[in-house]
Amino acid sequence: MSKADEVFIGAIDQGTSSSRFLIFNVKGQIVASHQAEYENLYAKAGWVEKDPGQILQSVETVIVGACRRFNALGYETSQIKGVGITNQRETTVAFDIESGEPLTNAIIWNDVRTKELVHKLIDEAGSATRYATINGLPITTYFSAVKMRWMLENVPAVQAAREKGTLRFGTIDSWLIYKMTGHFITDVTNASRTMLMDIRSFKWSKECLDFFGIQESELPEIRSSSEIYGTINEGRLKGVAIAGCLGDQQAAMVGQSCFETGEAKNTYGTGCFMLFNTGDTPIFSKNGLLTTVGYKLGANATPKYALEGSVAVAGSAIQWLRDKVGLIVSAPEIGFLSDTVTDNGGVYFVTAFSGLFAPYWRDDARGCIVGLTQYATRGHIARATLESVCYQSHAILDAMRKDSGHELRRLRVDGGMTNSEQAMQIQADILGIEVVRPEMRETTALGAALAAGLGVGVWKDESELRQVAQSNVTAFWSGITDEKRTEMIDGWEKAVKRSLDWA
Repeated sequence: MSKADEVFIGAIDQGTSSSRFLIFNVKGQIVASHQAEYENLYAKAGWVEKDPGQILQSVETVIVGACRRFNALGYETSQIKGVGITNQRETTVAFDIESGEPLTNAIIWNDVRTKELVHKLIDEAGSATRYATINGLPITTYFSAVKMRWMLENVPAVQAAREKGTLRFGTIDSWLIYKMTGHFITDVTNASRTMLMDIRSFKWSKECLDFFGIQESELPEIRSSSEIYGTINEGRLKGVAIAGCLGDQQAAMVGQSCFETGEAKNTYGTGCFMLFNTGDTPIFSKNGLLTTVGYKLGANATPKYALEGSVAVAGSAIQWLRDKVGLIVSAPEIGFLSDTVTDNGGVYFVTAFSGLFAPYWRDDARGCIVGLTQYATRGHIARATLESVCYQSHAILDAMRKDSGHELRRLRVDGGMTNSEQAMQIQADILGIEVVRPEMRETTALGAALAAGLGVGVWKDESELRQVAQSNVTAFWSGITDEKRTEMIDGWEKAVKRSLDWA
């Protein structure tokens, strides 16, 4: 095949602190990419927000940057046959459909300004899980519906747009698809994170809409994760179809080829997210996990469900040590620092900066470092930071085992923290099972690209996607005894209790 005959798929990866555009060949290899980091706004304690226009601008910037590099390699942008989107989930945008402009800053997924509203809604509902059998989710600050309700109650511009009938609410994927194609569309994975979609019918639930005070006309059309939603209307990719869309964690699930029931992956990014494929049937957790849509790869495809557990703080704890505390100068340094000690020295760091997610669900928890003595060093604190994510992942995996009735023997991992050999060895030690890291670390972007490629016919079915996603792997095995593991986990649970009832 000549260079001019090669075809490629692009992936927009819109994350919590950066946007990226990656161009993949048909083997799933990255040919060109560009990234633009940005800072969110923290107007008050617990508030996290960002101008949606700046998010869109960052996406446009990275597309230009990646395409320039792609062209410099001798390729034409016409060889890019489709684009997939993967995005930070739950983050909520309100805009005016007449002007196409945002009405206020987007409320980011880890924002906790809605805490009082959530308690009020739980009182009204009678239980945090009142609607979980419909939408799979508890009422918490995490999901989009409460962010929409807060905007309606507190932002005059949103209230005015509601009165005019021009108000639209969406997650980041629907905002980007609308601005890039003119079509207001979301996919089933992102819709399943709003608390407003019936996860069996894949339609907006009237019962949930009525409870949260949202009108169906204000929401995007729900489509599958792999089909043509529209074509890009301007810029370097004008005329290229956007044909794949998955929330970031579901995209990683596809990128890790977790297509079989019982397969699981854990993504270590700003937060930490474990998804467990439960097959064609949703399993409703009795252990604090979320029931979510894993993916639906085609308009007529069978949807797959997943159990999910989320850790609010993972990579962001390392950023905190670097940027706020000054314990390290660069993120990779944490691995070298943790290697200066053989264990945590009795130090535990509960990274509950904005509460604890699954399976604890305690928004009154706050971060704490416990077990400090004069023996403790920078190395112990560094190790305790890495261990914190691993302990929380263990708690989630244990809950998944109880809910599903399946013992997981292998965990597939991806995300920034997996670059740390130390972190992955700690994870294997604490879990007591094999931890598998693929050579292709960009599994989230790859998942979006695979969905888009399937949508435009570059790949034909899941078996072809699995072949593309498979690559060389590194396996980590536990190096500690069961007794030592139990002792470490007991210490962690004691530390968690010390973090509660602070807010």
